[in-house]
Amino acid sequence: MSYFENDGQIEKTWSHMLPNCYLNTIFITPEWQATWWKRFKYNSTPLIEIVTLDKEAIGVIPILCEGEEATFIGDSNVYDYMDFPVLKGHGKDFFSIAWDRLKSMDWKSLRLESIPEDSPTLKYLPDIAKMDGFEVDLHESDTTPCMQLPDSWDDYLTGLRKKDRHELRRKLRRLESNTDFKQYSVDITGDSVEKNMEEFFRLMALSSDDKGAFLTAQNKEFFIDLALRFSATDQYKLFFMEVEGTKVAACICFSYEGTYLLYNSGYDPEKSSLSVGLLNKALTIQEAIKLDIKEYNFLRGTERYKYHLGASDRAVFDLVVSR
Repeated sequence: MSYFENDGQIEKTWSHMLPNCYLNTIFITPEWQATWWKRFKYNSTPLIEIVTLDKEAIGVIPILCEGEEATFIGDSNVYDYMDFPVLKGHGKDFFSIAWDRLKSMDWKSLRLESIPEDSPTLKYLPDIAKMDGFEVDLHESDTTPCMQLPDSWDDYLTGLRKKDRHELRRKLRRLESNTDFKQYSVDITGDSVEKNMEEFFRLMALSSDDKGAFLTAQNKEFFIDLALRFSATDQYKLFFMEVEGTKVAACICFSYEGTYLLYNSGYDPEKSSLSVGLLNKALTIQEAIKLDIKEYNFLRGTERYKYHLGASDRAVFDLVVSR
């Protein structure tokens, strides 16, 4: 068992395994999950166990059990993927062992959200649970549009549909010819984080009522926690676009293992005629290509701009097992 801050060996084993797991994403790192737990569930005790086979670590069980419900350590409102870290080639072995541990826990409902479509969890766990007499509900809950990146910006533009390529070029030319604009990323430090994040929150709230409602005090604090934690490893990128010296759009990206993940964004609707929201994101794609990043993931949601910028769907599923 681990409380994240009291047992570093489990987290070291977990981190060491991830590059060789079926799913390796920032959301299932111990660093991300510890950040969430400390902000939202510090008074609850998570279960974190390493599953071994012949003395080799083959996966991790990261579960939070509260009342009659057990879940992953996290919340699909701020996580785009959740899953068990499982070593490639060991899916069947892992779930055969892990299921015995999971069903021994005191829950009536095991609710596992935001599992990616190619996860071994979807392949093995529903059948194992059904064979043991449990009720299983498995359904697609959302999609995470993403795309592979080519070697150059020109190749990226060429790969877009003709209409989308024309529109993106036209919007970039309009912005460049009619305004004094710049796009840049900011360095996040203990001294600068509050000011920069307040600007981001301002733009995020302006862009939609739903985003404004999402920005509770606790969610803002979590975003600041993420900024500080992952800036320290150069994985957190906060991009601003300025027009005539005023910040008009912003987005947060995470750079993790060759992938750029577009986590959240905002823009000033008064500048929508300049397409600042879309272009702010498009220029992060350009930046990712310059850095030789191989995949760009827009994360959850089916907003049209994602497909205009070249993305294709990747589904995520929710799995609920009931006694």
